[in-house]
Order: sequence, then structure tokens, then C-alpha cells
Amino acid sequence: MSHRLLRQLLKQALSMSQTGTLTIVEPDGTRVRCGTGEPEAELHMRSEAVWPALLHGSLGLADAYASGLWESPDLVALVRLAARAMPALDRARELSIPVIRPFQLLRSVARPSGPLQRRRDIAAHYDLGNELFSQLLDPTLTYSCALFREPGMSLEEAQLAKLERVCDVLGLGRGDRVLEIGSGWGSFALHAATTRGCHVTTTTISREQHRHVRERVQREGLGELVTVLDQDYRELGGRYDRLVSIEMIEAVGWRGFGPFLHHCSGLLEPDGAMLLQAITIDDRAYTVEKASRSFIKEYIFPGGALPSVSVLARALARHTDLRFLDLEDLSDHYPETLRRWRTNLAENAPRLHELGYDERFHRIWTLYLAYCEAGFIEGRIGDVQILLGKPQFRLGNGRRDDLQRLVDVERAA
Repeated sequence: MSHRLLRQLLKQALSMSQTGTLTIVEPDGTRVRCGTGEPEAELHMRSEAVWPALLHGSLGLADAYASGLWESPDLVALVRLAARAMPALDRARELSIPVIRPFQLLRSVARPSGPLQRRRDIAAHYDLGNELFSQLLDPTLTYSCALFREPGMSLEEAQLAKLERVCDVLGLGRGDRVLEIGSGWGSFALHAATTRGCHVTTTTISREQHRHVRERVQREGLGELVTVLDQDYRELGGRYDRLVSIEMIEAVGWRGFGPFLHHCSGLLEPDGAMLLQAITIDDRAYTVEKASRSFIKEYIFPGGALPSVSVLARALARHTDLRFLDLEDLSDHYPETLRRWRTNLAENAPRLHELGYDERFHRIWTLYLAYCEAGFIEGRIGDVQILLGKPQFRLGNGRRDDLQRLVDVERAA
């Protein structure tokens, strides 16, 4: 396909978004302006090889960016333009679903989905090195959406505000038996134990995370309150008063949403409750995205898939006896969280280079963070906290009033 035709197709795709301006600066200095309005973005081509990369979607463009074939002074603005064109492209892609669905199903079935493969997938991201994440995240090492309740909050303050909200919504107190699926680097487990006095069992299948959390528990003298496991969620047993899972469900894959929620429900006492925080995708994009190949799935989170809110609702109804009690949308807080992480990545690049993270890695991760930031800004993806209760779970009048005040305060902010 000729570069001229590819350029014309790009213009047509951009026109579908109705708003937004893209300026393409070609290798010979030629400037081509497409679209109108905000946001305004520039694509600086270093090679004609960028044009054929367009035919491979986000994966092709990511490869080209990692290789230095193109630049942009504002990656987020550029990806926002692409996100605005996606709804129209999704409708076109839906027409091909009857043709590609068998191939998607074949690819997903052929790919192993058992505990061993999940450990490999998790290791590909979370075992990249604790030093990497210490340079990227805040001192609590919380790798999920923060809650910027007040202007001027530091990233650490916003992450602690999010952890406080989880504890408050679940009404955690001394003696409560809490299970956390997806330890991260231990921020929730340690926060809940130290501030609420509850007993937390937390599990991760990341080797690096497991080692780090165990060391933190020992160092802070919390061995009597925090138990750290190295177990897949399917291997867990027992009953708990409360269950927490913060941005972990995305790792189970689209075939695993129902089984995961079913197992979570079975781990709760009849009067138990669960706080599920999940990154979600727009319902209208779920079908075409769930089993497709993409930059994020290939290079960042292998084996992952984002659920939509309606998909979660159906899975809960079909596979569990859990009831929806509250849903809080944190999506507006994620762009700022990602901006802070991207800033940390840029500022600590020299140190990371010394540790062996080369320029290609740095470019891939810069694009990943910008890619996600743009997706949240444009509403392509979201982030929600969902409170779920077992049949015998009850919010007392005082507890219900506390939750309502919490929701009112956050909406006013």
C-alpha cells in the first residue's frame, strides 16, 4: 500500500473523531495538517517505515516508537486523537466479528490459562524488578489509581486516601479477617493492619512482590497481623469477613472473570463483603477488544483483558450470590496518577539506565503510561470501586450513614 494512500486513510480516520488536529512532519520536513480543533498533536516521522507500521495498529506503532522511527512532543495528545477515532473504527470492526471470532476463540483456547501460565504472565510485568517500581511509584509502592481528594496532594497522600477509602467502605475494624487477592507491594495489607488492627491474609503470584511484602511485614513487626501467601487465587480456601481485590481482575483474562468472582464469593462468610477495584473498558469496545492483539497485551500485560461494567454485572449475577451495594467511579483520578508515574519515570531514567533498563524499555514504558493516560481522559477506559455484599451482609443505619457521607464528600470534591 502506498504512503499516499496510507496518509489518506489516516486523514479519514481522524475525520471520524470530529474534533482534534494532527500535524504530520514527514522525514523530508513536509508538514501535513489533518483535522481541526483540540487536542492538537504532532507526529514527527523519522522514517518512511512508519507508514506500513500503521497497518498493524497499536502494536505496529509501539514497535516503531520503541525503535525511534517517530516522535511526538505530546504523546498523550497524540493518543487522545487516536482514541477519539476508535468508536467509529469499532463499529467497522464489529462487522468483521463473525469472521474473526473463530480465530479469536482459537487463539484464546490455544493459549494456556492455568496457574503456571498466569505466573509467567505476572512475572513478565511484576517481576521486572522491585527497583524499577520503587523509581516509578510513591513511597507506599501502590500500583493502582490514587484518590486526589484535595488540590496539591502528593502522590503518596493520594494513594493513602485511596487506601483509607477502601478501609472505610468495608468498615474494617479490629479482629476482622480480611483476604486480599493481589498483594502488590503490600500497601493495602500493611495499611489495614496498622490503622484498623484487622488480620490480613494477602496473596500474590509475583516472586518479587512476595519477597518484598514478606520483608516489609517482618521489618515493621506485623507478623501477627499479616500473612503473606504465594498462591494463585484458585488455590485459596477458608472463609473471611472481608475480601479486597484492587486492580487484579484484569490479569485473569476475559474467560476468567466469572470463575474469579465465583471463587471470591465462596471465600466469604455468609455476611461478608468484597471491595473490587477494576480498570474497565467501554461496554461498546469490549467485544472487539477482549481477544484482540494490542500493544498493551503484547508488551505490558500479557494474558490480560479489561472487563466492562456490564460484563462484571453479568458475571456477578451468573456466578455468585453477591449483591451490588455501591459503585464509585475513580476514572477522573487516573490521568493524574499516570502523569505522576510518567514524571517519575522520566526523572529517574538515568538511575534506571544504570540498573540495566535500556532506551527501548524506557520508550515502551513511556508510551504505555501516556497511552493509558489518554484512554482515561477520553473515556475509553475507566476505573471503579465496587462494594459487593453476601446475602446476609447488612449495612447498619450508622454504617449506611457513614458510607453516604463518604460518597457525598467525594462527589462534592
